[in-house]
Amino acid sequence: MDLFAEAGASLEPLAGGWSGETFLADVRGERSVVRILAAPRHPPQAAEVLAALHRLVRGLVPVPEVREARRPDADAGTPGLLVTEFLPGVRGDLLLPGLDEDGLRRVGAATGGIAATLAGMPTLRPGAWADADLRIDPFHLVLSDWVDAHAARLTGWTPPELDGLARVANTAQDVLDGVDRTCVVHSDLNAKNLLVDPETLGVTGVLDWEYSHSGHPATDLGNLLRFDRAPAYVDAVLGAWSDRHGTTAAEALDLARSADLFALVDLAARAGAHPVADAAHDLLRAIARTGDVHALA
Repeated sequence: MDLFAEAGASLEPLAGGWSGETFLADVRGERSVVRILAAPRHPPQAAEVLAALHRLVRGLVPVPEVREARRPDADAGTPGLLVTEFLPGVRGDLLLPGLDEDGLRRVGAATGGIAATLAGMPTLRPGAWADADLRIDPFHLVLSDWVDAHAARLTGWTPPELDGLARVANTAQDVLDGVDRTCVVHSDLNAKNLLVDPETLGVTGVLDWEYSHSGHPATDLGNLLRFDRAPAYVDAVLGAWSDRHGTTAAEALDLARSADLFALVDLAARAGAHPVADAAHDLLRAIARTGDVHALA
């Protein structure tokens, strides 16, 4: 990594993620964030795709400037690499618990605005980003098929619970089918991946675009509201999103909860891997038992 070969450079792990791939670099007093894309799940073009996404959304949502993007080199034994500027702000998951209702409303309006902006960045079809030109490798996901594919890994679930989940999935798919377009999706848009100015409570950075794809416009809204459910925050998020997209808050919330089932099912099937998966498992089970996408664990 030529950028860090200079004398005095330091590289320290950054807290907040589960990947263990993100580091804070300091080169002669200038800080950068380094993502080392060494895990097998990363395709060779991962760094280039991430760099292209940052260029695509920059100026519309706050993202760091990309300083270097590098493919892995098997001959040299070096992994893929993405280097971005270090942005100011406090991670939202650290800030939200200490805010009063006014603060929650202000952050909710800001984060809901981010989700609304992304939902307004249109694409032609759902799919994964294939290369640095952000060509789309199409896929088509249906909730009932998604549930069937993951059901065997929902350990300990009873047949009535699985039947309840199947019914919820069918109803949610009908809700989602009411929106016949796709957009740029961050796909991990939650407080952990948002930097917030502790004084103004505006969003200063949207981080970690690894799971971005082209998909349903309510996907990021659902992620944003999955676990953070303080009424003042939820109302502000929904207000910002629904004002932009011409829905009622209730309609937006139905879309959000329905869209988030894809992620909840995937996470629940990995219960035991980390706390987020465990929380998703408990929430999904409550949804299956009650038949209500708005259920609480």
